[in-house]
Amino acid sequence: MYGVVLAAGRGTRMRPLTDRRPKPLLPVGDRSLLERVFDTAREVVDEFVVVTGYRGEEIREAIGETYRDRPVHFVEQAEALGTAHAVAQAEPVVDDDFLVLNGDVVVDASLPRALAEVGGTAVAATEVPDPRAYGVLSTAADGSLAGIVEKPDDPPTNLANVGCYAFEPEVFEYIDRTPESERGEYEITTTIDLLLGDGRRIDVARYDGTWLDVGRPWELLEANELALDELDDERELAGTVEEDVHLHGPVIVEEGARVRSGAYVEGPALIREGADVGPNAYIRGPTVVGPDAHVGHSVEVKNSVLMADASVGHLSYVGDSVLGRGVNFGAGTNVANLRHDGENVRLTVKGDRVDTGRRKLGAIVGDGAKTGINTSLNAGVVLGADETTGPGEALTRDRLSE
Repeated sequence: MYGVVLAAGRGTRMRPLTDRRPKPLLPVGDRSLLERVFDTAREVVDEFVVVTGYRGEEIREAIGETYRDRPVHFVEQAEALGTAHAVAQAEPVVDDDFLVLNGDVVVDASLPRALAEVGGTAVAATEVPDPRAYGVLSTAADGSLAGIVEKPDDPPTNLANVGCYAFEPEVFEYIDRTPESERGEYEITTTIDLLLGDGRRIDVARYDGTWLDVGRPWELLEANELALDELDDERELAGTVEEDVHLHGPVIVEEGARVRSGAYVEGPALIREGADVGPNAYIRGPTVVGPDAHVGHSVEVKNSVLMADASVGHLSYVGDSVLGRGVNFGAGTNVANLRHDGENVRLTVKGDRVDTGRRKLGAIVGDGAKTGINTSLNAGVVLGADETTGPGEALTRDRLSE
C-alpha cells in the first residue's frame, strides 16, 4: 500500500513562519510535521509518495529517498488546483491501493490503520460537538457513506470529514471526470460524489484520536504541546548537564546540547542537539529549544518553540511564542503574553483579526528577525522574517516582510 501525502500548499495562514520554509517542514518536537505523518502511517504503508509544490526542493532535500526504510517518491503539483488535482499527480507512481494523508495535520497511528483495515475505498471521520464548520458525512443504513455536505446549517450527523482517505487505483479515472468547483479547484469530495453516483461502496473509518490541523501559528504551539505531552516522565540526558542544574519533570537534553550551571528546567522540555542553555536560565515547559539555539543568562522561556539557531542571549522573557530559525533577541527583550482585560489574544491572519482561543499567546517571529535591546513585543504581535526593531521599541502592531 502507498501513502500519498499532500504537502504542496504555501501555508499563507502560517506566515511569517512559512515565508522561508514549506509548512510541512515546521518543527513539532524533535521532527517535522511531515515526518510525524510518515511515522503515523509507516506500519501500514510500504512506500510514500509526497505531492510537493511551494519550496518542494527543500522537502526533497530534507526527507531524501527513504524514510525509516520506506521508499519515498516525490511528484509535483505545479499549480494549487485542489485536492483531487493534487492526488492526480501521484498516478504515474501509484499502481496499488493507497491512503491520502495531509502533510500538515497531527493525527495518531490509529487513523491510517483504520483506513488501511477497510480494504477498499474509505473516508476517515471523527465525531465533533458542532459539525457545522466542517464537511459532514451522512451514512446509509449499513454504515457506509451516503454523502458529504460542506458546512451545513442542519448537519445530518456529527461526523466530520477528517480529510484522509483510502482509495483504489480506479479513483484516478474518476478524478479525470471531476469538474471544476465554483472556486476554480478540483475537489476530492466531488470525486467521491462521482464514485457514489456509480454505486461504488465507500466505507466510513471512524477515528477518535488527536486531530489538529496545523494551519495557523498558535496551532504550531498546540502541536508542540501535544508532542511534548508524549514524553510522560521521560528523562534522557545525552548532552552535557553541568553541576547545580535543576531538572524537574520530563526533560530531554540531546547529544551535543549543554545546560549550564544555575539553569532551572521544568519539563516537559526538549533541548535539542547543539543548543546552549544558561547559565542561570529558566525553562518552563512545554518548550522546545531547537538545534544550536541559545538561551542565555537570566532568560526565562515558557511554553515556546525556539527553532534552529534562534538566540535569546540574556535578560529576556519569552512566553507562549514561536521564534523562527536564526531569530536574535537583543538583551532585555520582553514578550507580553496576556491581555489586561483577560480576553483571548487575537492575531491577524491574512488580514483578518482572529480569536486564537488562547488566553495566553506571545509573539510570532519569522526567520532571521532581530530585536534591539529592551524591545517590548505585545501579546499576539507578529514580527516578519528578517524584520528588526530599534532599541527600546514597543511593538504593538504587526511588522511584516513583503
